[in-house]
Amino acid sequence: MNPKYEALFTPWNIGNVTIKNRIVLCPMGGTSLFGWMEPSHFDQEAADFFLEKAKNNVGLIIPGIAPIRDTYFGKWLWQGEKKFDQLKDYMVEIHKTGAKLFVQLTAGMGRSFAIPDPLVKIHNNPILRTLAKPIMDVPYLSASPSELPSRWSDKVTTRALTVKEIEEMVDAFAKTAALLKKAGVDGVEVHAVHEGYLLDQFTLQYTNKRTDEYGGSFENRYRFPVAIVKAIKAACGEDFPVSLRYSVESKVKDFCYGAMPGEDYKEIGRDMAESEKAAKYLQDAGYDMLNADNGTYDSWYWAHPPMYMPQNCNLDDVAHLKQFVDIPVVCAGRMEPDVGAQAIVEGRIDAMGVARQFLADSEWVTKLLEDRLEDIRPCICCHNGCFNMAHYEGVANAQTIQDASHMARCALNPPVMQSRKYKLTPAKRIKQIAIVGGGIGGMEAAIVCAKRGHKVALYEKSDCLGGVFIAAAAPSFKEKDRDLIAWYRREIQKYPIDIHLNTEVSDVDTLHADEVIVATGAVANRLPVKGSERAIQAVDYLLGKHEVGQQVVIVGGGLTGCEIAYDLYLHGKKPVIIEMLNDLIVSNTICLANSSYLRDFFKTNQVPVHLETKLIEVTEDGVLVADKNGKQFQIPADSVILSVGYKPAPLAPKSKHIHVIGDASHVGSLRTVIWQAWDVCMKL
Repeated sequence: MNPKYEALFTPWNIGNVTIKNRIVLCPMGGTSLFGWMEPSHFDQEAADFFLEKAKNNVGLIIPGIAPIRDTYFGKWLWQGEKKFDQLKDYMVEIHKTGAKLFVQLTAGMGRSFAIPDPLVKIHNNPILRTLAKPIMDVPYLSASPSELPSRWSDKVTTRALTVKEIEEMVDAFAKTAALLKKAGVDGVEVHAVHEGYLLDQFTLQYTNKRTDEYGGSFENRYRFPVAIVKAIKAACGEDFPVSLRYSVESKVKDFCYGAMPGEDYKEIGRDMAESEKAAKYLQDAGYDMLNADNGTYDSWYWAHPPMYMPQNCNLDDVAHLKQFVDIPVVCAGRMEPDVGAQAIVEGRIDAMGVARQFLADSEWVTKLLEDRLEDIRPCICCHNGCFNMAHYEGVANAQTIQDASHMARCALNPPVMQSRKYKLTPAKRIKQIAIVGGGIGGMEAAIVCAKRGHKVALYEKSDCLGGVFIAAAAPSFKEKDRDLIAWYRREIQKYPIDIHLNTEVSDVDTLHADEVIVATGAVANRLPVKGSERAIQAVDYLLGKHEVGQQVVIVGGGLTGCEIAYDLYLHGKKPVIIEMLNDLIVSNTICLANSSYLRDFFKTNQVPVHLETKLIEVTEDGVLVADKNGKQFQIPADSVILSVGYKPAPLAPKSKHIHVIGDASHVGSLRTVIWQAWDVCMKL
């Protein structure tokens, strides 16, 4: 192991519990040991996931939130001891590895409940609400400190919790914690004075308008989380560790409008001065650790950093807070091991929190110990598989029910949290497999087929592997995307795969293969407008084939267009975005943490965005467009970039022995191409 990481592998204590190293697997929604959006039970998929991580040298494991009351049917988590008996046997296996495990318990989400459109109708209709209540009590799930606007739907106003409901929750925390202690769990984490969830909403002035003992003064606003830790300690003893998931600063300027890194702004949530006081107050109430970062759902990109956020984005704030408490402080948020280790050496934090990197590569800690950093598959912060709750104008949570009930999967690593669906078995008959296209999909298919024992040949018309993802990874902030391409290029060399570069295939019949996988991607759409030949295609711009001037119009406000505009702004250009729809990034696959960063960035930095606007003509000095009322106007520009989507470009149609995957089949994301590669290759 490189000496610069040694501090990560030193022991530390939470209360009287010793943790063998300072790498904390932070909680992720969808990884609860008691299931997620179903009646609570011992969830074997999550259990297997965490045991694998324990065997791969993680120090402390904190599974994803376990609601103290079931989402469906409303049973309290403490009811039904069978799952706790199963947990007791499981904890024996966890402890054999030397790891420790805390269970995270949540009071709920409040106004941050990611309500999908079908539930909006139930919430707002008294008859539907009454009919649905025995199965799913939607107003209860989104109940908040006060009547508040939902983070997800402008059609929903959340109701205020009653004092009786608060007291029931406090009692449920204590009863559940006692059962967890009996099962051998090493501690619990209270979720959360963090990220704008229910308990956090009680503590924040902009979301707590109560006039009873749970609102108004500082002490009243923090009464709920204080009552919870005192109840747990009374039930479990002072020596039973209780961690708190905690946001140092809210980073919020208004409802649904967050602060950018480094921005000078007026905080309406918890600022640093209050946080210094609150952290000490919560410690004195009984909390034994702060598992910390920043943000709320109104500034979600601080707690769920996309690739646009700086690496180690929360470290300075968390390190500052540590000066005001005597209990351990963990920092999470795009943490890099070398930076985390140095911060521990300097006494700025006690441990490094990591979450989604464990999805991308279960063995990354082991590889770090073995000095095999180049073998670690990087997390690219896309949220496509793990947390793709999407939102745009006019739609609440656009996430599918399937995705909502199966979070914490990984776009890059299909077997994660779905091991029954995605698994590799030796091929019953060894076949000659030809793969046309050396992009991510083609490389993934080649590796999967080779692992199953097939003889694989990969054909790529260019002189390097990576395909269109090379262009996608070109912007300055896409360093993890570039790392992923490099990882694939190294990984594919580990298998007996014949790689043919500079080889264009025009007829799959010439390949003489038993099975052909077509992974030839897509081609850019072309707009039938006057002067379009003057414009630059997005891929050509990203590949550096064309220079652009100072004033640049980007036609198309999807993810690629917005990322191009963002990158142009970072390089001192003046981008202008034109989009036909009523919002930017209208997609049911792009997490709100990612899309809201870009929307907030453009708003904060006054990047012109013309929604519901149609391109009429690309002129010599800009573009002619029309608004939703048909009124035409000119936008001056030195350069125009077209980012108006793609269409599949399969070399050959699908047949019995020809399999078309990825964008060649249906234009999607990295998740769709990688998962589809597995769907096909597992059956060959």
